[in-house]
Amino acid sequence: MPRSTRDADVSHDLRKAIHRTGYYPEVVADGVFSAAGGEEVVSYFVHHETTFDHEEVRRHLTALLLTPTRLVIAHTDEHPGDDLLPEPYTSTTTEAVTLTSIRTVVVTRMVANPTKGVAPPAEAVLTIGWGGVGRLDLEPAACSDPECDADHGYTGTLASDDYTLRVSAAAEGSDAVAGLLGFAEALSARTRG
Repeated sequence: MPRSTRDADVSHDLRKAIHRTGYYPEVVADGVFSAAGGEEVVSYFVHHETTFDHEEVRRHLTALLLTPTRLVIAHTDEHPGDDLLPEPYTSTTTEAVTLTSIRTVVVTRMVANPTKGVAPPAEAVLTIGWGGVGRLDLEPAACSDPECDADHGYTGTLASDDYTLRVSAAAEGSDAVAGLLGFAEALSARTRG
């Protein structure tokens, strides 16, 4: 459930969106607003997802918040009781990244039947990089000589891949895809150098 308005605090709308999911709304809202640290919320995206882990169904919720100075990512998972906590419990992890630290905002849109013209994307992926996590993909280097058996070392790519979120119209609905794209646009607008 996305919302974004220029120069207006949309915290009330964010709280309503969290409550609409029905996923431990008080617990999620407490973690989200604590991580916001009292800053106004400029834009947000709430993503409630169900996953299947062997014979268990697990739910989790991610809230992305954009404040005037930071990107806040809050993720809540539910867990069955265990040796440490015998009762079922939730865990909420939050990360706040200053907007000046964000290096990349990558948006991938998948549009079905592109020969028919512009259509709403069927899927969207948002990847945000700020240098906290990097991925190094290496492969043996080669030259153009097919007969060459020399060791040319390695070649590779270093990619910043701190956070990625994928939303599909088939699974979450076209409003969710549009919402993620709207949040990505708001984030991109605020991270211009």
